[in-house]
Amino acid sequence: MSENHLLSVGEGSNLGEVEIAPEVIEVIAGIAASEVAGVAEMRGNFATGVAERLGKKNHGKGVKVELAEDGIVLDIYVVMDFGISIPKTAQKIQDNTRQALMNMTALEIKEINVHIVGVQMDKEEEEEQLPEE
Repeated sequence: MSENHLLSVGEGSNLGEVEIAPEVIEVIAGIAASEVAGVAEMRGNFATGVAERLGKKNHGKGVKVELAEDGIVLDIYVVMDFGISIPKTAQKIQDNTRQALMNMTALEIKEINVHIVGVQMDKEEEEEQLPEE
């Protein structure tokens, strides 16, 4: 990969080169994963949580891009809704993310690893379980 961590896309033309920053891949993958039914939220780190409280939306939250010699590896961290099939939803996340990146960047991704870091209960169910006073 190039020294400034930009990915070259396609073959060079007489008009110049096209390079994509890893942050762009994070944003595309984050939006594609969050569109899948059953994904409650994407899980970021402490800094992204603070930034969102200050009003800055981070669409790349919960996605880590690793530029390896043999390809691009994505790690996606999600919180799932309670009651859904985790394996089927994880497969949909992988398929949707791969398709979105192929359509928008023409980059082939080596691996898309989905990490389930939590399960979110429905708010209505939680309220029903609370004892009444």
